[in-house]
Amino acid sequence: MASVQNAAATFDFLAVNCVPESHVWTEQKDYPVVPESAGNDAVPVVDMADGTDGAIVAVARAAEEWGGFLLVGHGVPIELLALVEEQIKCLFARPVPEKERAARGGGFKNGYGVPPYAIYFSKLMWSEGYTFSAADVRSEFRRIWPDGGNDYLRFCDVMEEFHKEMRAFGDKVLDMFYKALGLSADQIAGGEVERQIRDTLTATMHLNMYPKCPEPERAIGLAAHTDSGFFAFIMQSLVPGLQLLRRGPERWVTVPALPGALAVVIGDLFHVLTNGRFHSVLHRAVVNQDRERVSVPYFLGPPKDMKVAPLDAAILQGSKAAFRAVTWPEYMVVREKTFGKDASALAMLRATEDEGDAELVQDMNN
Repeated sequence: MASVQNAAATFDFLAVNCVPESHVWTEQKDYPVVPESAGNDAVPVVDMADGTDGAIVAVARAAEEWGGFLLVGHGVPIELLALVEEQIKCLFARPVPEKERAARGGGFKNGYGVPPYAIYFSKLMWSEGYTFSAADVRSEFRRIWPDGGNDYLRFCDVMEEFHKEMRAFGDKVLDMFYKALGLSADQIAGGEVERQIRDTLTATMHLNMYPKCPEPERAIGLAAHTDSGFFAFIMQSLVPGLQLLRRGPERWVTVPALPGALAVVIGDLFHVLTNGRFHSVLHRAVVNQDRERVSVPYFLGPPKDMKVAPLDAAILQGSKAAFRAVTWPEYMVVREKTFGKDASALAMLRATEDEGDAELVQDMNN
């Protein structure tokens, strides 16, 4: 893994006039691309400012049919989103030796470099990234700014304010999902499992920079993947690049870059939690020839020791839980076995008659 990450960290994207062989991407299934969000392929847009049940119905439909959607009217200040984008650009503009001080490697999931799943591909992606726990901004970025200073303080202040807003926003969206499953406000407030999930959500941020690419059709910003946790909010600059895989038939749909909008992408463990009703979605990032692009996925998931199983509210009358209970680390062991293969980690978690967690352990050890 370290060799892949180091190669990505030292590559000068702006110094080339063609995509080198190391970054020529041929490893993904070639589904058709819908260039514009319109008609049946219009990415759903949900207005949170709509205080009626219409917003809840829209969330349910989008989660069931797409696995992702755009949120507007969310109340996160657009001025803050602009500051976050500005600070990310400043971070990635720093000299390579400074960024390499924080290089991901040696078993560390946090730090500068490519996403951990990049190890499963032979080619490199056209992007820089930085992953960190949203609660540990100041300690993490001492790796970039060991002596502190004004740039460090400004960066940390902005990221901490963003975390504060997004974490509170996460509770609101989680409640919308609960209501979309049919739970009332009293059931949400009184439900032990529902309350535990809300109170223990963990947050991780991944900063992405996608430089201009001389041959965007030959490169990929981020390879197609599903997220492993509950759900992610994605802040993106006004350059389209996020694509969702639409089902029946499969085709890539580009998510519009609406000013101030936040994309919501459902992850695998939320798929399990909702018994497959709200499905996780395969998504990727493509690059642009004329403009750089910034995105910030803000991931929310369970603590490591929490067993995630279908909620009672998600199991329709007369049905059973479709998935076995699993912790996030257990799921990641299963998931890692499927990278680069025509296999589904979620399929490996599906429950059948008279089987229990012991079979999951067996899958993990195979």
